Amino acid sequence: MPDEHSPDSMTPTLVATLRDGDASSAELLDLLYGRKLVRFALGYLGNATEAEDAVQDVFYRVLRNDSIPDNFRAWIYRICRNRCLDVLRARGRRRDDQTLLTDAPYRADLTGQLTHLVRQERHEKLRRLLDELPPAQHEVLRLRYSEGLSRAEIADVLDIPESVVKSRLYEGLEKLRRHDSLADRG
Repeated sequence: MPDEHSPDSMTPTLVATLRDGDASSAELLDLLYGRKLVRFALGYLGNATEAEDAVQDVFYRVLRNDSIPDNFRAWIYRICRNRCLDVLRARGRRRDDQTLLTDAPYRADLTGQLTHLVRQERHEKLRRLLDELPPAQHEVLRLRYSEGLSRAEIADVLDIPESVVKSRLYEGLEKLRRHDSLADRG
């Protein structure tokens, strides 16, 4: 259950005021979820324009829906995931064949060229290792660690039992831990 000041608790009110034409509610909803969903969609689609279009479709679907579930965040990520899979099917490609991009265009916290290069190298190494994981493990790791969703929210997004999420997380992390290339050993 979200606390009274969490984004999930504010969302039904935001959506209701947005439906009534309040533009500031749209801005706040976009601030709370827009960039995160674009980054999430970019991981599936590999194209920033398509990712942004998919997120606009997601917001449109949210506004059209008659009710807002208690766990808005998991619900909106599920809508976004389904929209991305629809786009990929329309392209005639399978999601499993897509390489997930880093969120580099959406990060603004780099402090210098050397820091950027080191982070970029680490992200690329991790991306390659993640690409070696089975798609189901890769997806739960992304949802947990890139998107910050709880196991229960991931279960809602993927429509699988939480125990399956827990086991996929464990198995995926174990496979990553076994790679010496992630450890900085001198």
